[in-house]
Amino acid sequence: MQQLKSRIEAVLFVTAKALTLEEIGVYLDVEPDVVEEAILELIMDYASRDGALEIDDEDGYILQVKSDYSDIVEKICPIDLSPAVLRTLLVIALKEPIRQTELVKLRSNAYEHVADLVEKGLISKHKDKNGRSINIKTTSKFNEYFKLKGDTRALALQLEKDIEEKKNAS
Repeated sequence: MQQLKSRIEAVLFVTAKALTLEEIGVYLDVEPDVVEEAILELIMDYASRDGALEIDDEDGYILQVKSDYSDIVEKICPIDLSPAVLRTLLVIALKEPIRQTELVKLRSNAYEHVADLVEKGLISKHKDKNGRSINIKTTSKFNEYFKLKGDTRALALQLEKDIEEKKNAS
């Protein structure tokens, strides 16, 4: 079991994104129920270490730095967003899920902004059921980055504040 846990740990480290049990199983050629048993043990291992890393299982499984250490991560790897991109992110947070076509009507530079925000992991894009429209919504990394939980209005107010601070700093 230890070897499987080490292999799962390697997958989570290298991918640096949330993965389902099935996705991990595909990478390792292991059944999802076997992966689940090993990953639960691995989560307990991390919890007992009292270290800076953890495996989060909110939207799939991801190896991440505990929030207690996010200030260090932000110093080393800050996410820098221009005021224009922040305004686009604000619209997404307020109206999520929002169709990309609607976002472009509201924010003319939205295509460039969306690409930047997807790359930074702050939003995700998914085709809707008909397969023609693209819906956009914020991710858990968005909530984590702005240190906010749940309430979209609170998120929007924090974003507006950040936009103003960036404008004043420029």
